[in-house]
Amino acid sequence: MSDPELDTLADSARNRGLKLVRSRVRTPGKGRFGKVGLSDPTGKAVFGMDDKGPTAKPEDVESYLRNLGAKDWGASLDVAVLPRKPKGKPKREPANDSEPPPAPKKPPKPKPAPKPTLRDAKPSDAPRLAELIHFLGHEVDEKAVRKNLTRLKKLGETPIVAVEGKQVIGLIGVHAMTTVHRPAPVGRIPVLVVAEEAHRRGLGRMLVEAAEQWCRKQGCQIVEVTSNDRRGEAHAFYRHMGYERTSIRFMKKL
Repeated sequence: MSDPELDTLADSARNRGLKLVRSRVRTPGKGRFGKVGLSDPTGKAVFGMDDKGPTAKPEDVESYLRNLGAKDWGASLDVAVLPRKPKGKPKREPANDSEPPPAPKKPPKPKPAPKPTLRDAKPSDAPRLAELIHFLGHEVDEKAVRKNLTRLKKLGETPIVAVEGKQVIGLIGVHAMTTVHRPAPVGRIPVLVVAEEAHRRGLGRMLVEAAEQWCRKQGCQIVEVTSNDRRGEAHAFYRHMGYERTSIRFMKKL
């Protein structure tokens, strides 16, 4: 692999909380030239490593990371596929004159949990939204959230929330921007968070699909997502939803 390709491989490892270790041998054809391996943030070997350093080919590491990403996707989307039981012919009971035993009483079916509903965020949601946003590491208080909701409503970009009963358990932001270099508005998902107690119930998918529908109504042809470098599970989720990494985001405080 070329150096740019190895840099891309290192970036892929970093998104999964791992570190790409490259061989220090710089002479082609000698020893471990071109070998790579993976370690965790503490330096502990994970794949393709021994006491003397990396031992794996870049292609093997790339395959390992791809398989690791596939496992992350399944974990983040709560998809469980149960094996089908083989169909067999029902056994015939021997004919006799005795009375059949009474059928056992079926236990009552448990009541299904209430299905979450989606709606526009309201100023009264501010305390709970501030709580959810803190989970992402953003320090914002109720007053600021309420003020931001008022501004977003005037712009026609009110965030969407998932509600179960009277409790808000998820939030997604929506935004459409017009740029000089695009033929149509660009949709953007600036924030997505699901309450910890509501994980693994498909709420992330429900909220993203609602945001995409909103973007279509605004005439957007593409949707962008911003996500912190440290959130490897979120990256796997977005990839499973059909999103691709296309650029690197830079930020400067003013």
